Parts: sequence; structure tokens; C-alpha cells
Amino acid sequence: MALDTLRRLLIFIVLCLAQAMVLNHIRLFGYAMPMLYVYFTIAMPRGYPRWATLLWAFALGLVIDMFSNTPGLCAASLTLTALLQPYLLELFVSRESPANLKTSVAGLGFAKFLTLAAMLLLVNSMDYYSLQLFTFVDLQGWGLRVVGSTLLTLVIIVAIESVRKTS
Repeated sequence: MALDTLRRLLIFIVLCLAQAMVLNHIRLFGYAMPMLYVYFTIAMPRGYPRWATLLWAFALGLVIDMFSNTPGLCAASLTLTALLQPYLLELFVSRESPANLKTSVAGLGFAKFLTLAAMLLLVNSMDYYSLQLFTFVDLQGWGLRVVGSTLLTLVIIVAIESVRKTS
């Protein structure tokens, strides 16, 4: 248990640094920003306690908010994503699957993992940009930000998963 917590803490720190130092400064076509920190929530295993998932997600979102100067945006959207992750994961696994099933391409298969990650990223992006803009006057800009950020982050996550799968 302590080794798992240390591993999660290391991933937490790496994702925080990557997001704050590099990814927050990327705006593809002026709209799409990669939100790699959501991968931390997506990759939570099946049997992980829900309260711990919510706590990790809120803490990660809060740290990203502090580095990004976005008061509460990341914390709120990532907590919502963490709240929905176990329920959406249950749609993709059978009841006979082990309780500690890893949420990865190796554990779920490529199509199921891609669909789950896309759904969670879409929820996160919709919540994030809805809270950030707090208006639907520029509905086209909002949609471009949501779709662009979701697709860009999904491509990065699939690349990471393909590297993880081979190693």
C-alpha cells in the first residue's frame, strides 16, 4: 500500500510539473490546450476507494490551479471527472473482472480504454471551459476549445499508453 501511494505521489508530481511548466503554454490554433493531468484520474484502478480518488483529484486540481492562476477551475472539473470515473468504468468491464483491474490499454483493451478516456476527457473539458468562460455567447469558440483540448489530450494519452504497453 505504501509503495502504491509513493508511486501515485511521484506521478502526481510529474504531471503537475509537466502541466505547469510545459503544457499550460501550448495553445494549438489558439484553442486546444493539452490537459494531461486528467490522465491521473483516468488511470485509477477499478477497486480504488472512491473517497481517495476524489481526494487525489481535488488535490491535483488545486495544485494545478495554483500554478496556472485559475482559481478552482481545475479542481472543480477534475473532481467531477473523478466522481464519474468509477461509474463510467463499470460500463466497460464485466462483473467477473478483478477488483484491482488497471485502467489501461492492457487492462481494458484499446477500444474500451479509448472510449472511456474520450468520455472522461470530454466531461472534464466541457466543465473546465464552461467554468472558465462562464458564458455561452461564443458557443463556437467554446466548442472548439472543448473538442480541440479533448482530442489533443487523447492523442497524448494514447501515445503514453502505447509506450507503457511495450515496456
